[in-house]
Amino acid sequence: MPAKTVKAAIEELRNAVQSLEGAIDGRFDKERNLNEFEGEVRRVNIDRSRLAQELDQSQFRANRLEEVNREVSRRLVTAMETIRAVLDR
Repeated sequence: MPAKTVKAAIEELRNAVQSLEGAIDGRFDKERNLNEFEGEVRRVNIDRSRLAQELDQSQFRANRLEEVNREVSRRLVTAMETIRAVLDR
């Protein structure tokens, strides 16, 4: 009977080791997935920062174009008024 008990204990130990190996493999997989996720988050944050900077630059250019447009409109109005004044003489 002790031989059967030893065999059963060895089998239990073998099962426990296999379970431990499975748990370790699972943990490594989770770590790898976490590292991949963190890398993706870093890439998204870099893209977000780049896009925010591009948006700021675009907004600056749009504001500058708006200013230039107002100045051109003002000059056109002045030119038209001058032309009308000359034609009215």
